[in-house]
Amino acid sequence: MVDIDSERIRIILANIEYEIIEEIGVLSENARGWRKELNKVSWNGRPPKYDIRDWSEDHEKMGKGITLTDEEAEALKKLLD
Repeated sequence: MVDIDSERIRIILANIEYEIIEEIGVLSENARGWRKELNKVSWNGRPPKYDIRDWSEDHEKMGKGITLTDEEAEALKKLLD
C-alpha cells in the first residue's frame, strides 16, 4: 500500500498549466452543465495532444481524463470505424 501525502498532491495539481488549443467537440453534458469534451490541449507548455475529459462550463475546473498522441488518436479512430 502506498501512503500518498494529499497536501503534496494538491500543490502539484495547483501548478499544472494548460491551454486549450482547439475545441473539437462535446461528447455529452450532465445536469450540472459539465461537458465531456474532445479538445487539443497543451499541458505545461508541451506540444498539444488530444484530450478527453469533463470540463466545467468556464473551463476553470476539470475532471479526470485521458490524453492521446496523434498516433494514438488515429489508432482509436481505426478501432471505432
